[in-house]
Amino acid sequence: MTAILLLALLIAGASHYVRWAIHCVAHGAPPWWFVAGAPVAYLAPIVLLVTASFALSWNWRTPRPPGMQLDVAGSVRLFIGEVFAVAISWPLMALHRLVILDPAPAPAQLPVVLVHGVLVNDGVWLTMRRYLARQAVGPVYTINYGPPYGDIEHFAEQLGTKIESVCAATGAARVVLLCHSMGGLVARAYLRQRGPARIKQIITIGTPHHGSVFARAFIGRCLAQMRPGSVWLEELNHNETKPPPVPIMSIWSRHDSLVVPQGSCELACAENVALVGVGHNALLRDRDVMRLVRGLLG
Repeated sequence: MTAILLLALLIAGASHYVRWAIHCVAHGAPPWWFVAGAPVAYLAPIVLLVTASFALSWNWRTPRPPGMQLDVAGSVRLFIGEVFAVAISWPLMALHRLVILDPAPAPAQLPVVLVHGVLVNDGVWLTMRRYLARQAVGPVYTINYGPPYGDIEHFAEQLGTKIESVCAATGAARVVLLCHSMGGLVARAYLRQRGPARIKQIITIGTPHHGSVFARAFIGRCLAQMRPGSVWLEELNHNETKPPPVPIMSIWSRHDSLVVPQGSCELACAENVALVGVGHNALLRDRDVMRLVRGLLG
C-alpha cells in the first residue's frame, strides 16, 4: 500500500509539473527554468517536512550531555543528511519490488532479516543491504508487513512467518533481526510471542522502545501502541531490567528527528550505543551505523 500511494503521488506530481511547464513555455517562459526547477519542486515538500520534524523534536528533546551539542556546520550536515535520506527513500519505496529481491534459496549459517519501520517498506534498506552484501554478510532478507496502521502484534506474527521461510530456504536454525524504528518493537513483540529459539540477536536502529510523542499526531493501532505510556509499551517493557533471552543492541541518535524524546531509544536490558548528528531516516545510510552493524554481524 505504501508503494502504491507513493508511486501515485510521484506520478501525479510529475504530471502536474510537466503540464504546468508546457503551459508556461508555450507562453514564452524559458524551458531551462523548469529543468533546473524540477529538483527544487521535488525537494520542497521534503524540506518542509524535515524542517517541521526537527523544529518539533527540539521542543521535546532529551537533554544532551556536554560535548554532544552541534555547531552550525554540524547542524547543517544533520539537516541536509536527513533531507537527502528522505528524498532517496521515496522513489525506492515506490519501486521497492524492482530493487529489493530476496536471495535465492541456498545453505547459510546465519541469515539476516531486515525489519522496516512504520508507514514505509523495505525500499528504505537498499543502501544498508548493498553494504552488507559487499561485506559478505548474510544472506540478507527483507520483510514487508501490513496493513500500515495495523497492530504490532499482527506484524510480529507476519515476521514469524518470514523467519520460518528464511530458515527453510537456508537450513539455518536462527537468524539475526536488524530493525529500524518501529521494526525493533515488532522484533521484540515476536520475541515475546514465540521465544528466542529462532533468534540469535536483535539490533535496533532508531527504535522508540519507550514511544515517541510524534505518535500522538497520527491515527492507527500501531501508532497508538507507540505513544509514550501506552498500555502496550508498558506490557512490553515491564521486565526491561532483566537480561533478555537474546542479545539486543539499540543504536540511536541524540539528534533523531522522529523519535522524541530521543532517549526513548534506550533500553535497560540492551547494549545502547548513542550517536550524534544523525537524523532518523539518515541512520540507515550512516557510515558509523553500518560499521557498527558490520562489526556485530562479523
